[in-house]
Amino acid sequence: MTPVHRAYFKALGKLGKYRIAIPVALTALTGYVLFAREFHWEMFLPGLGVFFLALASSALNQVQERHIDKLMPRTKSRPLPSGALSVKEAWSWIAVWSAAGVFLLWYFSGIIALFLGLLTYIWYNGIYTPLKQKTALAVVPGSVVGALPPVIGWVAAGGEMLNPTAVALFFFFFIGQVPHFWLLLLQFGKQYELTGVKSLTTHFSNKQIRRITFIWIVATSVSAFMLPGFYRFENIWIVYTLWSLSVIMVVYFARLIMPTNEDVKFNSSFLIINLYYLLVMILLSIESLI
Repeated sequence: MTPVHRAYFKALGKLGKYRIAIPVALTALTGYVLFAREFHWEMFLPGLGVFFLALASSALNQVQERHIDKLMPRTKSRPLPSGALSVKEAWSWIAVWSAAGVFLLWYFSGIIALFLGLLTYIWYNGIYTPLKQKTALAVVPGSVVGALPPVIGWVAAGGEMLNPTAVALFFFFFIGQVPHFWLLLLQFGKQYELTGVKSLTTHFSNKQIRRITFIWIVATSVSAFMLPGFYRFENIWIVYTLWSLSVIMVVYFARLIMPTNEDVKFNSSFLIINLYYLLVMILLSIESLI
């Protein structure tokens, strides 16, 4: 592969934000395994469908916000503001990824899974993205985007959309999206202000945002504690491990409200909260397979 090709595919990866699309697809796989209680190759098809729709949605978001991205140091090197890709090229890949995601969900997972996939797509680009220009609290309704993929996996495996377990999964990932974003806000909030995007940093002090973030982290842990009440866990040690991880996360992030909280390292904090979600998904998958 030539350097030109490598640069092009690197730009495509940034356009689709594959590093975000992969975890999103993993949440769909988690939902699938929880219902199916077995591991087989068919589970990867709805996961792949969700992955492609996530790529398309992220790319469309960058088309929508390309003028804003130019103004923020964190995003000005993205493919569109940097000129690595043209808007026309972006639209072409949005069409390809969208078609692939729609086909995979419709053909292999059914109409309900497709409906939820398209709802996630529309919610992110049609509701959450424009809402960021209107309110600093857009992340709260926007968290629906991160909560629907595990339900898509559950439905793709044959489960009912409103089953209590699916609803519990939805709320766990819904609540968890908010502190996930506000940890980023604590690090890059001032950059958001440069773009005109509504930011909590214009309404609350750094200390207040830390306290709000900690409350949402506690709420995330509480929702994890409640998961065994909605799903039949066969191994009590999985439950104890899930609860222990949730307690550890609360203890770790308690530094957000400590008098010495200026020493919080947000890069490591962001890594910790992502690791927590990954471990929860692994535990749920192990429980459903043993």
